[in-house]
Amino acid sequence: MAEFEITDTVDITDVVCPVTFVKAKVALEELDDGDILAIKLNDGEPVQNVPRSIKEEGHKILKLNDNGDGTYELIVRKVGD
Repeated sequence: MAEFEITDTVDITDVVCPVTFVKAKVALEELDDGDILAIKLNDGEPVQNVPRSIKEEGHKILKLNDNGDGTYELIVRKVGD
């Protein structure tokens, strides 16, 4: 199993869609290409929409972990333009 060196983390469990993706996107924009961001998000709309939207932006989804408490951890590698 591959382990990743997390560059930064963002917790978006306190916001609702579409702000969830906006906060994740802003966090990614602050990173350098190749950096890895861990995003904590809620079950439901956020876990359905945020990974899809990030992928559509061209970034690479590395892993999605179910934390077992109604939240998930999404691991994303920033890909440059």
